[in-house]
Amino acid sequence: MYSLNDFTLAINEGQIFGLLGPNGAGKTTLISMLCGLVKPTSGSFSIAGMTYSDHEDELKKIIGVVPQEYALYPTLTARENLTYFGSMYGLKGNDLKEKVIESLDFLGLLKFADKRIETFSGGMKRRINLIAGVLHNPKVLFLDEPTVGVDVQSKNAIIDYLKKLNKNGTTIIYTSHHLAEAQEFCTDIAILDQGKIYAQGTPIDLINGTLGAKNLEDVFIALTGNDLRDDI
Repeated sequence: MYSLNDFTLAINEGQIFGLLGPNGAGKTTLISMLCGLVKPTSGSFSIAGMTYSDHEDELKKIIGVVPQEYALYPTLTARENLTYFGSMYGLKGNDLKEKVIESLDFLGLLKFADKRIETFSGGMKRRINLIAGVLHNPKVLFLDEPTVGVDVQSKNAIIDYLKKLNKNGTTIIYTSHHLAEAQEFCTDIAILDQGKIYAQGTPIDLINGTLGAKNLEDVFIALTGNDLRDDI
């Protein structure tokens, strides 16, 4: 994994911003810093004009995090999981109940609300994992591979739900290895490698600005090369 080195990045309110790069490029390090999990050794950043050193509690209230690993309790039901995570964000009473029902319904899971998570398929768990991170309507949402390992139907449901969140005011920062998905989903993209930003712009601008590129995958290969990035 590379440390981040000498770059400036600005993500505007309302964007769906893709952070793309090979394994070990620095994406996880960057997301961990922006979520307040890792403290940078140098440099600085702010979210909504606030820094973690001065506004940690306020920032925790306005950000949402959906990790690649399932952050769920397998022996609890979907409703119990979401009620627990919603209460952690300060939701309660009818507001919490209605939010859980609305989200489960939108993602096609309402009829499974009282089934244990351990009985769910991978796509169902991925959708519940997403809901758990956004019940509090975050202003900024960090997503790590939100559609990895799911069927096409689950992927489409997740993308539609994320677009709805974005339309309602949530800025999304998203990492993925699915370049075709990123090309269609993201409004803006930064391509990272070896801890540095190699390119940044809209998908169409990146494609048009790369000689011979027909899609985002062509841009990605042109910038990062064909070498395998296996690591132990």
